[in-house]
Amino acid sequence: MSITFNSFVQIALFLALVLALTKPLGLYMTKVFNGERTWLSPVFAPLERFLYRACGIDPAREQRWTGYVIAMLVFNLAGMLLLYGLERTQQWLPLNPQHLGPVEPQLAFNTAASFTTNTNWQNYAGEQTMSYLTQMAGLTYHNFISAATGMALAVALVRGLARHSAEHLGNFWVDLTRATLYILLPICLVGALVLVSQGVVQNFNPYTVVHTLDGGLQVIAQGPVASQEIIKELGTNGGGFFNANSAHPYENPTALTNLIEMLAIISIGAGMFYMFGRMVGNTRQGWALWAAAAILFVLGLAVALPAEQGGNPLLAHLGVNQQASALQPGGNMEGKEVRFGITDSVLFTVTTTATSCGAVNSFLDSYTPLGGLVPLANIALGEVIFGGVGSGLYGMLMFAILTVFIAGLMVGRTPEYLGKKIERKEVMMAALALLISPATVLGFAAVASVLPQGLASLTTNTGPHGLSEILYLYTSSNGNNGSAFAGLAGNTPFYNWTGALAMLIGRFAFLIPILAFGGSLVGKRVVPAGPGTFPTTGPLFVSLLVGVILIVGALTYFPAYALGPIVEHLLMLAGRTF
Repeated sequence: MSITFNSFVQIALFLALVLALTKPLGLYMTKVFNGERTWLSPVFAPLERFLYRACGIDPAREQRWTGYVIAMLVFNLAGMLLLYGLERTQQWLPLNPQHLGPVEPQLAFNTAASFTTNTNWQNYAGEQTMSYLTQMAGLTYHNFISAATGMALAVALVRGLARHSAEHLGNFWVDLTRATLYILLPICLVGALVLVSQGVVQNFNPYTVVHTLDGGLQVIAQGPVASQEIIKELGTNGGGFFNANSAHPYENPTALTNLIEMLAIISIGAGMFYMFGRMVGNTRQGWALWAAAAILFVLGLAVALPAEQGGNPLLAHLGVNQQASALQPGGNMEGKEVRFGITDSVLFTVTTTATSCGAVNSFLDSYTPLGGLVPLANIALGEVIFGGVGSGLYGMLMFAILTVFIAGLMVGRTPEYLGKKIERKEVMMAALALLISPATVLGFAAVASVLPQGLASLTTNTGPHGLSEILYLYTSSNGNNGSAFAGLAGNTPFYNWTGALAMLIGRFAFLIPILAFGGSLVGKRVVPAGPGTFPTTGPLFVSLLVGVILIVGALTYFPAYALGPIVEHLLMLAGRTF
């Protein structure tokens, strides 16, 4: 089935809005991270200076890549331990009107690792597990800080490419503070108020017990939702206040809030591409990366949307009418909210998995095999399709380095990027960063697929879809995404421990070679472009970059990832269940 005209209009409008936001956001972030005066400086500059004095930070003192990495690791370790402690002691702390008990140790560790790494994988129902204090001071705090950490690391890498014959990549504490104060906090203040105006809940009331029409009782959960909702999207975190995440009407009540949340998810990632171009002195470099991301984004929609609008082949064999009409939306509406329909559900899904967000407004486990393959592939490609805040940019830059390396091999020249020679050490660091994820994901998935502790969680799907559920869990965890094929029961000791390890490896083991790469480049001189220099701003580079991303993904993941969905799809076309 082809994409409908209505779907085409919605997608085109969304991409036009993303394009319109890219340059102003990119310009603003360039000023923020360069320490230039912005229109918010009169408000936040005094607070910024106070924080530096209170914490004993010298903003003029920059760090080498090793110092930058150590500061980042120590800060995140401290935050993870504090969140774990908060979860374990919430029963004694205020803002717990439902008198929720302590979070079980293994689940608390998994959750602490999840929110520290910007993953927000949730093996629990938020409204049944976390107090208001834990949601705000623990989870929402990490939504800000993990996002700011990603932005700081991306900026450090860009400095490594922009500077020459230098030693330092910046100051982690300064970059972290500026990302939080000048970018995340003001947008979230305004965004939360907008969401409240549209019906998103924000209060500290106990849950409401109501009498239903059939005489029963229903507990209506509520709480400080809007303040967490906006940063979970803007920071590409994804963890929902409620178990239903952005499908819940208290988190995402209307089509307008759905659009606002999608734009919040993707806007900073898109803007950072332009920021990169400004900081290296050539905006065409940034637009080239933006174009590659946009092509991959549209490719994902071109596969997932027709698959979902075409409906379920098993129902077609039974003679069920799945065509859109005045009386029904048509297609595969299982697991989707009527107020969003198929187009807005798929667009949200592709957006949230192209970035590292993981928020969902529909149930991914109910997607058709090909529809479900797209979010899985988006995460496996490194979430470089605009990507998470910061992580999308530095992931895309690793692929750009690999692309110029391959292009250099084709013409027999030492590869260059932005006038700097890409030599053995840089290629090794880029390759190491890109290979960590498939090694981790496939290793954990292989173990889970044969051990009884892993197979026991496949409560509803034991065939090819069960394999996809295991692969999705570790792909989402290691990719710091957090979305799920939720048919797999993840709240077990086995998946809590292995999932947490996959998250920590995917975040921090991936970042160390990236910062080492930046530290190596910052000391290099810029070499003037010659007749053999491969241009990295034109259609040829964009095409080659897209090809390299897809080929690397195919070589590292395709045999395992495509097996389940393709077998499912063929069985469904044949009219057989699995």
